[in-house]
Amino acid sequence: MPLMAIERRALGRTGADVTILGYGSMELRGEPRGPAIEDEEAGRVLNAVLDEGINLIDTSIDYGPSEALIGRYLSHRRDEYFLASKCGCPLEPPAGATLPYPHDYGRENIRAGVEQSLRRLATDRLDLLQVHISPSRAQLEADETLETLETLRHEGKVRFIGMSGTLPHLPDHIAMAAFDVFQIPYSAVQREHEDLITEAATAGAGTLIRGGIARGAPAEDKDWGNGPLGLGEGEARRRWETSGIEEILGEMSALEFVLRFTLSHPSLSSTIVGTSSIDHLRANVAVAEAGPLPAELYEEAKRRLGTVAAQ
Repeated sequence: MPLMAIERRALGRTGADVTILGYGSMELRGEPRGPAIEDEEAGRVLNAVLDEGINLIDTSIDYGPSEALIGRYLSHRRDEYFLASKCGCPLEPPAGATLPYPHDYGRENIRAGVEQSLRRLATDRLDLLQVHISPSRAQLEADETLETLETLRHEGKVRFIGMSGTLPHLPDHIAMAAFDVFQIPYSAVQREHEDLITEAATAGAGTLIRGGIARGAPAEDKDWGNGPLGLGEGEARRRWETSGIEEILGEMSALEFVLRFTLSHPSLSSTIVGTSSIDHLRANVAVAEAGPLPAELYEEAKRRLGTVAAQ
């Protein structure tokens, strides 16, 4: 058991408590869209997630073999974690298609996807089923998506219904008052959804943040920070470098700051961070155990980063 406990917060009105650091399994999808990883190593990473005290795991049909790996290596520990997956995804990656794959929010595809996910995950229920890729309200109504999700909930295959939402449709999603949880992109250098996270929480929904570590903070060996909002080339780096934020970090690394900045959002339930490395996992846990930034540093960071984002 970990020596320190990761803070837990209520996931909105669901009644579930989740650790403020969750685990995203996208990094387990393997090559060519992820790092190479053997199944046995993936199993060690997944068990380390639970051993380190994390109780939220997020996956998707779109993440290749990740659901099957979770089922293979963690189904015997099923009561230890809150399990979230996605719907609307194609059951298999379309030949020659690039991400994001075309999605289908109709009854037949959603039901087939849930049944496939349950088999792969070796479980009888999904704690959270999230609509993927933020379709419009009109699309959801035309496909009767919510009716399908409510039927699956009534059958006990799904406990809670969520939306992986972004602008421009996220305000409509919140106004529908139909979703128990929202998964929303957000980080120090991508704050476009900051107020909508608060709005979702005020409406009683849980909030899961993705992209909250901003791809690990700036480094010369990678394209840092275009992220889930598709910011223009180099925009996230520009925001970081022109804000002067490094002047106020002291002994704190950029990676620690970026993750703790996300954790400082008062309406956050959890932030989902993925990795295929146990060392990186443990480093993220150590940051999460440190918790949100000191209040004065957080306010000054928001001021500096807000100024450059508006330029």
